[in-house]
Amino acid sequence: MQPRGDCEASFFYDDHHFQYIAVKVLPGEYFVSAEDLLITTVLGSCVAACIWDSRTQSGGMNHFMLPDGGGDGLGRYGSYAMELLINALMKQGARREDLQAKIFGGAQVVAGFTTMNVGERNTRFVLDYLAAERIPVISQDVLDVHPRRVCFFPVSGRALVKRLASVGPDTLAAEERRLREANASTLIRGGSVDLF
Repeated sequence: MQPRGDCEASFFYDDHHFQYIAVKVLPGEYFVSAEDLLITTVLGSCVAACIWDSRTQSGGMNHFMLPDGGGDGLGRYGSYAMELLINALMKQGARREDLQAKIFGGAQVVAGFTTMNVGERNTRFVLDYLAAERIPVISQDVLDVHPRRVCFFPVSGRALVKRLASVGPDTLAAEERRLREANASTLIRGGSVDLF
């Protein structure tokens, strides 16, 4: 197995539901492949872009938490996450004019975050970014209040989304608080605290 790049997903497992080898893309990560496997993630206010090249039959997914920030080269920011994903596809032989995108996420999963609706900002960012790059968005499931599980098959470009209505808002709020607190340690080292 070749070494993984910065921010490249590395959590592989057997997905028994789809009967595929799967890789889970965590916040701040991306993954690109031309192999017949499954790329998956779970989203709340975060956004995932699935980009596919039909000519090379390769595709990839990212998962970012905020539209922009820090300039620290981390995949949790949309601007860097999109660059990582597109550049990795180009390295596999994809051509910009053959790329097409499907986008997911951007939910408002925590009530009361209306003044800083991160999901809405993430969604607006990815749509504007793809328009500027002239990559057509052929499908999307964004905004609303539901977290989502996204499954992407990079060879065919097929994407499936499942809205996770069974997850209660208290569970999501607790998970988002836990992640914010975990990221708070970067403030002590001179970084920033990321809200998502």
